[in-house]
Formats: sequence, C-alpha cells, structure tokens
Amino acid sequence: MDEPGGPTANLSWGNVSLAFSFIVFDAIVSVSFGLGVGNGLVTAAVRCIIQLSVVALILQKIFETNNPIGVAGIAFLLNMMGTIETVVNKSKKRFNHMLPTVLIGMLGSTIPVSIIGVRFAMAVEPFWAPAQYIPIVGMLCGATISGIVVSVSYVLKELYDNKDKVEMYLAFGASRFEACKPIAKEALRLALTPNINQMSVLGIIAIPGMMTGAILGGSSVEQAARLQMVIMFMISSSTALASIVVTVLSLSVIVDGDHRVRTDRIDVRQHAIWRARNWVVGRIVEMTKNVGQRAWKKVRPKLTRADSSYQSLDSPLTDRGDRERLLPG
Repeated sequence: MDEPGGPTANLSWGNVSLAFSFIVFDAIVSVSFGLGVGNGLVTAAVRCIIQLSVVALILQKIFETNNPIGVAGIAFLLNMMGTIETVVNKSKKRFNHMLPTVLIGMLGSTIPVSIIGVRFAMAVEPFWAPAQYIPIVGMLCGATISGIVVSVSYVLKELYDNKDKVEMYLAFGASRFEACKPIAKEALRLALTPNINQMSVLGIIAIPGMMTGAILGGSSVEQAARLQMVIMFMISSSTALASIVVTVLSLSVIVDGDHRVRTDRIDVRQHAIWRARNWVVGRIVEMTKNVGQRAWKKVRPKLTRADSSYQSLDSPLTDRGDRERLLPG
C-alpha cells in the first residue's frame, strides 16, 4: 500500500471534493463582502474539473498508443483551444481576422520552442514522446495566452481610446511603424513583466509547480531544479515570440498601408458566440413567458368563478328577502 503523500498516492474524488471546498469557502467570503468574484471562482473551478477530466481520458489513450500523429493532433488542439479562449473569452475588444492571427502567433511560438527545447535542452529522444512533449506544449500554451491577451488588449485600448496620438504622428509624416512603436513597446513590456517577475523569485520565494511535480515523481532536487530552469526559459521565449508576432500583426491590421487608424476594424461588442447565446436565452425566456401568460388566461376564469362561488356561500345574509325566505312559517 502506498504511503500517503508518496509519488504514487491514489487520489479519489473525495480528495478533489475536499480541495473544491476551498473554492466554496472563497466564494462564500466573496458573497459576504460583496466582492463579486464568487461566481467566477466557482465557474472556473467547475470548468477546471470538467476540462481536466476530459483531457485525462484523451491523454491516457494518446500515451497508450504512442503515436506521433496523435501527439501532433493534441498539440494543434491545445493551440486551437487556446486561441479560441483568447479571442472569445479573454478579449474585451477584437480586431478583424483576430482568430487566425492569434493562431499563427501561438503555433509559430509554442511548436518550434517545444520541439527545440524538448529535443535538445531536455535531451528527449524522440522529441514527440507523449509523456514529455504534451505537458510541455500545454504549459507553453497556457503562458502564451496570458502574454497575448495583455499585449493585444493594450494595443486595442490605445488605438481605440487614444487614437489621436497615433494620428498626430502620422500627420507629421511618421510611418505607421514609427507611430505605433511606443504602443508596441509598452504592450510587450506589460506582456513580459509577469514572466520576468516570476523568474526573479523562483527558488527564493516560490517553488514552482514543475519542480515540485518532478520531486514528487522521484527525481532528485538538483535534476528537478534544472528541469524547472529549462521550462521557465522555454515559457518566457514562447510568450515573448507570440506576443511580438500578434502585436505586430494586430497593428498592421488596424493601422493600414495608407497610414490611417482604422477603428472600424475594432469590435467592442461581445463576441458573436455570446451574442448568439444571449439571443437564444432571451428567446427561450420570452417563449416561456408567453406560454405562461396563455396558460394563465385559460385558468384564470375558472379560478375566478370558483372563488366567486366560495365567497357567495361564506358571505353573511345581508339581503332582507333572503332572510325572509329562510325564516320558518
């Protein structure tokens, strides 16, 4: 029998439920103090449970088959889902052709960085070994999403809310590259700041998850530390590359070749998926209300007649003619 906390300890759904109670406690605190983040916490936790359960089933099959085509399909699926998450859920503003732009940025960063890093920096042969390659791609996608969201959100905010600055540069003869350079620099600085801060505190203040997992898996502390170094450098390089690509492409779309700021190419509405969901929900609510009103119109007369009959039987005899008819003789 495995010792509790050992590298092969079996976790049941009871353990997951106990950990989920921490989220419930945070949600209760949020509701108590009116913080407004309780629903988001619970929703994200439920999504986490569902998504990880599905991924576990899929990855188990991929690990068993050990097929490079399956590994490539999972890598593309992770990047595609990350792109959809970035465009649909994370971005309050979007620009024309944002989905293919973000997909190009993610594929152009996570795939080459993961292949080179796993094959040469981690010395894994073949590089597509599922147990090593898929977790690396997943970590790169997760970190890359954050960088892209920060950089693109800043670019769209500046070009939509403060486009006068860029137009002033353009009016004085600057090229679109020169006019947009300050925005791009600040967007990339914001996107890379979390990675820089994280690398600066690793080992002294925080022990990262990958290193902890390697230690729990039986690796030596020294090997786990080196593995974490490789992972962090891969994450930082992938985030930087994706942020640069998406930032440059987004600026080239919004500031066209004729040196015009095309705010008409920025969409500030909810994504079409959420607008469609809201329309469907609204229609369902309206239909339910109409059905309820029609049913009430049919039932109401019967209820009214029954109530009138009941009141006539229970009401006192105030009419003199009625009292005389009921008197004997």
